[in-house]
Amino acid sequence: MSNGCVVTAPAPVAHELDLLEASLAQVVPPRRERNLLVGTWNLRAFGDVSPTWSATDHDSPKRDWHAVACIATVLRHLDIVAVQEVRRSTAALRLLLEDLGPDWRVIASDVTEGDAGNGERLCFLYDSSRVTPSGLVGEVVLPPATTAPHQFARTPYAVSFTRAQVELILTTVHVLWGTGTQRLPEVTAFAAWMRAWADRHDDWNSNLLVLGDFNLDRIGDPLYEAFVSTGLWPPAELSAIPRTIFDGPATQHFYDQIAWFSTPTGVSTLDGLTYTHRAGSFDFVPHVFAGLSRTQLSWRVSDHYPLWVEFEV
Repeated sequence: MSNGCVVTAPAPVAHELDLLEASLAQVVPPRRERNLLVGTWNLRAFGDVSPTWSATDHDSPKRDWHAVACIATVLRHLDIVAVQEVRRSTAALRLLLEDLGPDWRVIASDVTEGDAGNGERLCFLYDSSRVTPSGLVGEVVLPPATTAPHQFARTPYAVSFTRAQVELILTTVHVLWGTGTQRLPEVTAFAAWMRAWADRHDDWNSNLLVLGDFNLDRIGDPLYEAFVSTGLWPPAELSAIPRTIFDGPATQHFYDQIAWFSTPTGVSTLDGLTYTHRAGSFDFVPHVFAGLSRTQLSWRVSDHYPLWVEFEV
């Protein structure tokens, strides 16, 4: 593959990866001494992988070495990435780490059991030459007195990191898919839980960020309003960006988010981290797997775009 893997990519794949790299460099800021690039990406059904560079119609899954190399090329432009939809099988995850190279590490939750859990785990991939875990790892479990009707379908996962002696805590989630009525209790309970955590003066709660797939339909609907109701602030630079490769002007969603808390007057509560007002996604569709439909591409790379934000530390 392109880096780390003992298998060398065929020339056409290597050329495509070079072009993908050049396109990424035009969109994502370079990693510098004092910046931090945080991302989130829902990688569709990221579990098994077919041991070939070119999966055919007869292969299952359709994700192959070529697809994993494309994903790795994107991730190398970031420092920490929350990944959703990692399945019980870690074959693709382990191959991705191999391709990313020896500096990259993973911290992963266990699989949330039950039908609603969908056999998924949550992960953080990070470049250990840029960030270091600072000790906190935990799952968000609602107390018995909660007003939510159930626990989270897929338990939110929190991990703390440091960069240049500044600590931040990232909490990632993949909210239950279903009708808005089904999703609303999870989004509401999560926002309230994070607010209570942020407000505790004697807790381990420096620079709380939330990121992941919240399955929000659009700005202004009840799901979105529940998400921002406790002071979570998604940067404006992400507000008009499509979240999935199937989004269009009439079907725009805001599933994926990166957010942090601000005061009622709009002042960020981050300490030692300064948002640079640079954030975005990366549209990989024009650059990989030419000739495939978007549905075919979604099973190889993803149906979601990666999101990223930049901070100065």
